[in-house]
Amino acid sequence: MNKAIFTGILFLMSWGVFAQNAILKGKVVTSDGKPAEFVSVSLKGTNKGTVADIEGNYQINNLKSGTYNILVSFVGLKSETKKVTIKANETQSLDFTLEANATQLQEVLVSSNPSKYVTDYPSISLRLKTPLLEIPQNIQVVTSQALKDQQIFDMSEGVTRNVSGAARSEHWETYARIVMRGSRIAAFRNGMNVTEVWGPLTEDMSMVERIEIVKGPAGFMLASGEPSGFYNVVTKKPTGISKAEVGMTVGSFGTYRTTADFDGKLSKDGKILYRLNVMGQMKGSHREFEYNNRVSIAPVIKYQINPNTSLTAEYTYQGVEMSPIGSAYAFSAKGISDLPYNFTMLEGNLKPTTIKDQSLFVTLSHSINANWKFTGQLAYLNYDQVGQSLWASGFSGDTLKRTTSIWDILGQTKVGQFFVNGDVETGALKHRILVGLDMGNKDYYHDWNQGGIIGDLNVYKPVYGQVSASKYPVFDRSLDIRERGIHYNNSYTALYAQDEIRVLNDKLRFTLAGRFTTTNDADPYSGTVKAEKFTPRVGLSYSVDKNTSVYAVYDEAFIPQAGGTFEGKKFDPIIGDNKEIGIKREWLNGRWNASVAAYKITKNNVLTEDPNHQYFSIQLGQTQTQGIEFDVRGQILPGLDLTMNYAVTDAKVTKDTDGSQVSRQVSGTDKYIFNTWLKYRFQSGAMEGLGISFGVQHSAGRSNWYGAYDKTVDATMPNYTRFDAAMSYQFGKFGVALNVNNLFNTYLITGGSYYTWSKYYYSQVEAMRNSRLSINYKF
Repeated sequence: MNKAIFTGILFLMSWGVFAQNAILKGKVVTSDGKPAEFVSVSLKGTNKGTVADIEGNYQINNLKSGTYNILVSFVGLKSETKKVTIKANETQSLDFTLEANATQLQEVLVSSNPSKYVTDYPSISLRLKTPLLEIPQNIQVVTSQALKDQQIFDMSEGVTRNVSGAARSEHWETYARIVMRGSRIAAFRNGMNVTEVWGPLTEDMSMVERIEIVKGPAGFMLASGEPSGFYNVVTKKPTGISKAEVGMTVGSFGTYRTTADFDGKLSKDGKILYRLNVMGQMKGSHREFEYNNRVSIAPVIKYQINPNTSLTAEYTYQGVEMSPIGSAYAFSAKGISDLPYNFTMLEGNLKPTTIKDQSLFVTLSHSINANWKFTGQLAYLNYDQVGQSLWASGFSGDTLKRTTSIWDILGQTKVGQFFVNGDVETGALKHRILVGLDMGNKDYYHDWNQGGIIGDLNVYKPVYGQVSASKYPVFDRSLDIRERGIHYNNSYTALYAQDEIRVLNDKLRFTLAGRFTTTNDADPYSGTVKAEKFTPRVGLSYSVDKNTSVYAVYDEAFIPQAGGTFEGKKFDPIIGDNKEIGIKREWLNGRWNASVAAYKITKNNVLTEDPNHQYFSIQLGQTQTQGIEFDVRGQILPGLDLTMNYAVTDAKVTKDTDGSQVSRQVSGTDKYIFNTWLKYRFQSGAMEGLGISFGVQHSAGRSNWYGAYDKTVDATMPNYTRFDAAMSYQFGKFGVALNVNNLFNTYLITGGSYYTWSKYYYSQVEAMRNSRLSINYKF
């Protein structure tokens, strides 16, 4: 009853009296007096903005009092800067006249921040209207410019270097298994949970606008997720500005890649907008016979039904043809560092693995009035994999027994979300309300039940090409995977509400939220598992001054766990909580910011790999993770951009069934992680446009993913330190960049002992020094 009353009160509050916040409005015209329709207008130091309508009028609501700088520029013409001071509950007008006539007007850019590494607001897909500085949670944003400067191709590459405490665990090449704050974090796309057992497929960065790393329980965003957090991939959307960019890249190991990004209008009145991103890639590896060729197509259509209502449809296709999964692994009977970096157990005549990944997102957005907005989202994702995976069945001396097995996957995910958010006043209190419904259904089929040998290989003196393809196992795919595969299903429904109460002229913010979740999980081992739980969230944020805030938050997590032990005992759901305090600060009008957070996460009923039964798990009892995280990003000096972070993570087992694992480090975690990326671009003189970058990634106290809960095994891995560098040059609309990774040719490895009874080791070794040269042109 208390849960229902709590949710009902917050829901009713969402329909109260509307708050009166500051408003900035005006009109944008060209030099000949014609309306500058569909021009983007935004505020420097924020990501607040809007688009001028067909008459050139614009309006930006829900502004705090203060002074803002607005920069309006037209490509090839003189820019105009205006400063405006806005008072609380005031409507301020500001007009612009562009130094171009209506015929010349093709592209108008409003610069919202001189640094392209920092942003002030989360994306709208996180459902929050509050600046990042004021949110009582640690949210880090990796911008498209950072991804471009580091020449990151997909989610499995160096994205984690941009966020404190995050690291990618070794495993299959098809998805990004990112670990942070003691556990694997969930994968989101555009605010919707797309996590699968072995997925989703790594998003190609050609279609990505930004990546948001949300730390701590998702509470208002996630129905049942890890208390460590999640990452949210935000894809590119139409802007209403006609522009395009093409890029080409060549690199080490036979890498050839091209991208194209088109943005513009499909109708003269600008009501129908489009965005199209396409990518084609052929990429080899430092291991012989290994390759990963990809193509992606991502069209987006946005229909502005009227000034208050829009409908956006986004389709994404990613196709992959790659060497058999698992080819990145090396196996040894002696240790994890005794094989050369380019060792492979592949053969050149093995059939490829193919993947077709398709998704459709539809979003209806309606502004009820200046303060309230309704959003409905539906998504369907289909992941279809046909292929095989390689592994080891053991050793005979130095000879590896190579095996392969079928690995076909079909994943089907359906997600629906409806929510309303807005502002309301009750007496002296201001409320920022979020109320919504979240539903999802995930079906997952996989078949790895057919396999066989592909021939022995001496790992120290390998000879390839000795096995005829006719000797390889032949997999029977006569039945549909739904008939021959193992089926898992996860479905959930959740109602949630959040009230951000603002007092003392918005300096003090108290967040009260709750979510009631019901789940239904099913698998062939344990049957159907139903669970439900109410999870609260309480947060406090206080602005010491306009550039500094401190916060504290307590929230809980609820994670149902389908399946059971080897003996058939069903798993209990994970119950977790997070306690966190932090401080955030901005410098130089938002050019750069920094944050420090300290947290403690407790998880009960945790699973880990069963050391005695392959493919099965055991339930340990309890783990605790506590740590400190530091992030800084932005433009600290003119032309000098920095991303730097450091984290100490102490993740340990605190309870188990017999006490043998207490104090053991949680598998797959790193105790110390430090990253930095420094870029300087000359602003004037003979070298104007030249950019130089340097980066470092370091981690220590590393624990391997397999076998970490077997005390007879050394679970640690060697420290990891990688240096990277880049040079770039911008010639107006044309740019060129050269990135060199692993600059000092360091042997970089992950891995450890496999199961105790296997008596061998597994590892993955990164490429030695390698490079990528790219060119791009904007028009």
